[in-house]
Amino acid sequence: MRILAAMSGGVDSSVAAALLVEEGHEVTGVTLRLWDNPTDAGCCSVAEIDDARSVSNLLGIDHLVWTFIEEFDAKVVAPYAAAHAEGLTPNPCIECNRHLKFGRLLRRATQLGFDAVATGHHARIVDGRLLRGADPQKDQSYVLYVLGQDELRRCRFPVGTMTKAGVRAKAAALGLPTAAKPDSQDVCFVTTSGGRHALLASRIPLHAGRVVDTAGAQVGSVDALELVTVGQRKGLGTGGGPRRYAVHVDTAARTVTVGDAGDLLAGSVRLGQLCWVDGPVEGRVDVQTSAHGEPVGAAFDGTAVRFDEPQRRVAPGQSVVLYRGDEVLGGGVAVVAG
Repeated sequence: MRILAAMSGGVDSSVAAALLVEEGHEVTGVTLRLWDNPTDAGCCSVAEIDDARSVSNLLGIDHLVWTFIEEFDAKVVAPYAAAHAEGLTPNPCIECNRHLKFGRLLRRATQLGFDAVATGHHARIVDGRLLRGADPQKDQSYVLYVLGQDELRRCRFPVGTMTKAGVRAKAAALGLPTAAKPDSQDVCFVTTSGGRHALLASRIPLHAGRVVDTAGAQVGSVDALELVTVGQRKGLGTGGGPRRYAVHVDTAARTVTVGDAGDLLAGSVRLGQLCWVDGPVEGRVDVQTSAHGEPVGAAFDGTAVRFDEPQRRVAPGQSVVLYRGDEVLGGGVAVVAG
């Protein structure tokens, strides 16, 4: 089988490619250059590309670099900024998977005659079902709920059955230079020096805003309303006293409403932009509201999730993923919590 292995320069994608070579597949490595990284470290940097190329050389496979900067900006970075301008908290990694890694990359791979695309994601595909990765601490199925049957038929997740410790041990045994490389954690296009503030300030106007309590009395202020997310506690300018959390962001009124821990709880959340791995579902589900969150029991009526017990309010713009056991059913984007 001809397989195109997406290689980020990290240990997971390195081992994924190595496993495919061991299985006897015809493997070609590819690194996606998604944005202009001015530093010599981090995603899309020269160092990352060099690491992927070094691993490819050790494995004896060809290595390509494909530049999708314009598509990444149009489909991921620009919508990320636009969402913040509306008071939403988007998840750019999921949009990158939707449009770039399992959209643009898959299409080009098919055009070039590859049978499948492989990545280093910790998830599993079994009989057309998308399942959690074997390592619960590293499971990445949450960010893959946008994949349907057409994509899954052409995808491989070789390290999904391994623990992270096992992946590193395999890399070390093969002498791969990425064996001890730290995992990347942050949004790739948000630099550590400037952070979200610098990125958003270069894309959208940032406005000062009032911070009010649930009765409407002003209790603080923020310099950049667009940087506030539901659930945030620090940086709200409320001074001392009891802990307060952002429970609503209204960019039109330039107001953040804060409340106590009880005000932060919600019994339900309505979803938009629904997508399914293998057709719509309703009824009893397990719900995960963040990449590393714990699943909780709920009922889904086709539009809204109703939690068995009130949960921390989901920030509008964040993804809510539905499971049954280890199986990913699909999910959507939080519109409003109630």
